[in-house]
Amino acid sequence: MSENRYTDVNAKVIDRWSSGGWEWGQPVSHEVYEKARAGEWSVLLTPTKPVPKEWFCKMEGAEILGLASGGGQQMPIFTALGARCTVLDYSSAQINSELLVARREGYEIKTVQADMTKPLPFPDESFDLIFHPVSNCYVEDVYPIWRECFRVLRRGGILLAGLDNGINFVFDDDQKTFKYRLPFNPLTDEKLYRESIENDWGIQFSHTIEEQIGGQLKAGFALKDVYQDTDASGNLHDFNVPLYFATKAVKESN
Repeated sequence: MSENRYTDVNAKVIDRWSSGGWEWGQPVSHEVYEKARAGEWSVLLTPTKPVPKEWFCKMEGAEILGLASGGGQQMPIFTALGARCTVLDYSSAQINSELLVARREGYEIKTVQADMTKPLPFPDESFDLIFHPVSNCYVEDVYPIWRECFRVLRRGGILLAGLDNGINFVFDDDQKTFKYRLPFNPLTDEKLYRESIENDWGIQFSHTIEEQIGGQLKAGFALKDVYQDTDASGNLHDFNVPLYFATKAVKESN
């Protein structure tokens, strides 16, 4: 195993991906920002399906945390809608993309470069909404993340999360050949760890529905809605195999 903490490895991998044109690291254009200011907007938690607008709180004046949501894709939209945004990401490239858009469009955003496997550096009940796109696949234990999300949300606050269901980890790159057994965890398999490093995958993990949705429920959230999604391309996309789901959960006020 590497001497480096796996989240440090992942931050450096995502820095490289973003610099190389990774789709989730490319900031929105000025035109997209201006359209959002005019009320024409959409954002993604998963690869292809826009998040329903009714999942959101009132955006004007809302305090929003983008959790592992750097890249300058969603926070600019929320800012254009009148929200006050904070983004936490461990990748310096993803943080820099947020700052690039903020400078270009002339707004302020709070950026925090931090590891979400550690306690979130915010007081209790700081936010009205947490936006958390597919990213906990880079974390071995997701339960502490759900507990921290619950802590930093206000009563009545909303957690919007994009999650993978683990199926994609079973296949080889061609998405036709079964290659790996679940759970997919390079920290418990030295061969898999070496393969992950050699292929520049980062250190990724499959998670169960017990961890993903069950973890939210155990943290105290009430699940309000859910939908499935596919990859944007590839063999599994061609067969319409769902690999992701998005959840809306609420920290109820009573």
